[in-house]
Amino acid sequence: MIQNIVTLPHARLRKRSKPIGHISKQTLQLIEDMKESTLDWEDQRQHEVGVALAAVQIDQLKRVVVIRSDFDDKNNRTFAALINPEIIKHEGQQVTEFEGCLSVKNVYGKVPRYETVHVRAKNPKGDVVNITANGFLARVLQHEIDHTNGILFVDRIKDTPEAFHRLAEDGHISDMDEVERDEIFKVIFE
Repeated sequence: MIQNIVTLPHARLRKRSKPIGHISKQTLQLIEDMKESTLDWEDQRQHEVGVALAAVQIDQLKRVVVIRSDFDDKNNRTFAALINPEIIKHEGQQVTEFEGCLSVKNVYGKVPRYETVHVRAKNPKGDVVNITANGFLARVLQHEIDHTNGILFVDRIKDTPEAFHRLAEDGHISDMDEVERDEIFKVIFE
């Protein structure tokens, strides 16, 4: 069932999610709700793709994330689900690239993330999976695991105001002026 995506300043987005002990029918339904909600969000936006979602973004404080199977093909509407994901190890340098978030409307930011991460999680069958991810997938995993810890991408760059950008109506990312930034900061940090 499609759920509303919660956005800042919703207070639960900054709360730590609880681990899943037993993978129940409710957990599997949560995963389906997350996939449907991500696609519904995407269908309402011409210039954005829903690449991933954490359960907290549909107001469920559970350590569950879904990640799109193919980031380059918007027609591929399949997702993988990770339960209790955790980063075991970071590798490489931090690379700064643009990120956006379904829970932070029309704001993008240049966020530093590690090039490579090693993640351990469970799949919906309860099997432990180990993932070594590079590049964009590594960035997505770090972003979503941050969500399970109550951290949003804007929290990683709040001391760097010039890192904040906006999504223009034509789908391009553009700079924010100081007035725009002040207005955004009031919504997301106060």
